Amino acid sequence: MRILVLCPHFAPDLHAATGEVMTELVESLAARGHTVDVVTSLPWYRDHDVEPAWRGRPVKSETTHFGSVTRVWPFPTDKGSVIARSLAFAAQTALSFGVALPKRRPDVVLAMSPPIFFGSAARWLAARFRVPFVFNVQDIFPDVAVDLGMLSNPRAIRFARWLERSLYDAADAVTVLSEDQARNVRAKTTDPSKVVTIPNFVDTGRVARVDRHTDYRRSHNLGDELVVMYSGNVGFSQSFHLVQAAAAHFADRADIRFVINGEGAARTEVDRWAEPLRNVIVSDFAPREQVSDVLGTADLHLILLSKGLAQSSTPSKLYGILAAGRPVLASIDLGSEADQIIGRSGAGRTVPPDDADAFIDVLEDLLSDPAELAAMGQKAYGFVDQLMTPDQQAQAYERLFAQLRSM
Repeated sequence: MRILVLCPHFAPDLHAATGEVMTELVESLAARGHTVDVVTSLPWYRDHDVEPAWRGRPVKSETTHFGSVTRVWPFPTDKGSVIARSLAFAAQTALSFGVALPKRRPDVVLAMSPPIFFGSAARWLAARFRVPFVFNVQDIFPDVAVDLGMLSNPRAIRFARWLERSLYDAADAVTVLSEDQARNVRAKTTDPSKVVTIPNFVDTGRVARVDRHTDYRRSHNLGDELVVMYSGNVGFSQSFHLVQAAAAHFADRADIRFVINGEGAARTEVDRWAEPLRNVIVSDFAPREQVSDVLGTADLHLILLSKGLAQSSTPSKLYGILAAGRPVLASIDLGSEADQIIGRSGAGRTVPPDDADAFIDVLEDLLSDPAELAAMGQKAYGFVDQLMTPDQQAQAYERLFAQLRSM
């Protein structure tokens, strides 16, 4: 098959989790004998500005071993402004549509959301080429933006919800990451049967278990302290006030350190409150090849998702934590997919979102028993075999594409 993919990030723009997801999917599809043409943005996510090596032209194309990659100018803007980002994504979508139109006719078009606007481009392209349109939903927009209060204008919300529903109805299939998301999307489309759950994968070839005495631990002078780590996007979806409260609570414990490893729209605010706290370290994203070293540094990982978001946003970082063989404390909607995975695996504990008292109580309990933390880590790794690998994810998409083409 020849597959046309529209996605916001692609290698080497891997600081965005969706860049990692789509790069692995494309590579796995190529390994299975398919040709893939990717239309994506010039690398920009880390600093919210196009990386210097990629500047100069608004469109850059290259032939690859799997097909081709065409990168367009992403119109970088403030991540904290939904309106500004929406305008930027709309402009990027129009440019992406323009560069994809002359490409060879594909057998299927796959678009990733967010940004939801990519779905519009994929819809038009699929109609132009008369091929199936598959809409991959990583986070459900506008639900996440509305729940966070980032999108509050009633007219803008009505438009976003109309666009969301129209794209679900136009797509031949809508793929989501969890049953929570599937229930959300099925309630919004006239044909619930088109919603298919294909979880993101765990790449155990990239994330390996390592000894806790890592180079990252040594480079940050962490010694033998218990390290409680949040690693990932530092955004407005995460409840970092819980880490701030916990750091204050454990201020007199010299054997406990909190680490926030990542970048994002909320990083400036995190830097501000963390700067005077001696038991908090904030660091930038490490290179991709050091992910095992970073994840392996922690004695306990944190997932911090604000109230209501687990039904529309799946914390993919959980899979990496499990693959690293480390336990997790998640502040997340109880009953959500992530909560159920943690419960089934025995890999950690969950508390209701945004509840600082419950978070600190459970954290205190976990940190009082390092042996139990290690046992949870063993259970985490033992559960990985039940999760999807990159090749299994590619097989699932391959079957879906073949089914749609035969209809």
